[in-house]
Amino acid sequence: MKKIEAIIKPFKLDEVKEALHEMGLQGITVLEAKGFGRQKGHTELYRGAEYVVDFLPKVKIELVVEDNLVERAIEAIQQAARTGRIGDGKIFISTIEDAIRVRTGERGNEAI
Repeated sequence: MKKIEAIIKPFKLDEVKEALHEMGLQGITVLEAKGFGRQKGHTELYRGAEYVVDFLPKVKIELVVEDNLVERAIEAIQQAARTGRIGDGKIFISTIEDAIRVRTGERGNEAI
């Protein structure tokens, strides 16, 4: 099993969710996040004062998938989240040792 974490632009969430749903993935976790990469934020003017907005709004999506679905899930996220402009986000993949469904005690792939 692999855990996929994707940091994307907030307005792309519905498209990514739909793309994952179309490939048969059911469970995702979505977190509101703030951060910056190469964008490094920007400056804004408020009531005559200039200030720096370091952290930009992002959305973090987490999902755990079977090994044979990882590449398809990554491709779906990339296609749906891409705008072609800086700040489109990142995808991280890590190995999951085990998963346990609390309600039934199922483990491994059956739990996800």
